Amino acid sequence: MDYLFNSSFGLKLNKEQIIQSINEFINAAPQKNYKVIIGSDSLRRPENKADFVTAIVVHRVGNGGKYFWRHLEMVKIHTLRDRIIQEVLLSLETGKEILEALQKSGAKNFDFEIHVDVGEKGPTKSLIQEVTGIIRANNFEFKIKPNSYGASKVADRHV
Repeated sequence: MDYLFNSSFGLKLNKEQIIQSINEFINAAPQKNYKVIIGSDSLRRPENKADFVTAIVVHRVGNGGKYFWRHLEMVKIHTLRDRIIQEVLLSLETGKEILEALQKSGAKNFDFEIHVDVGEKGPTKSLIQEVTGIIRANNFEFKIKPNSYGASKVADRHV
């Protein structure tokens, strides 16, 4: 993960800075419960292009949170299924790197989830089993709509 993420304040941060920021946030109130969430969303553009945003959310359950996000543009995205699968793959790639870095840093007291922008209503319902199977195969917990706010609210805000 040698690309930079944006903080909610507009700062450009690398992986080490993100891990440090997450640890500082958790250590500021260690008695609270935390969720570290990775979610991605996309928007189809003309000429088979799509914009993708991946968000890293640190949720202090019941008491706010902070997040980081990055934007990517890709070509050759032909179908909704292709876009959703790419969202999941981006989230998994980021999730693996962030979780490994957090574990190496000694971070504790957090749950880790992948949030997917699919739900029981709408055109993505036929993809639920496929994408959740991919996530399960990578040993991650997941949430779908309406509980996947990391993807459907935070990442969506920047797409």
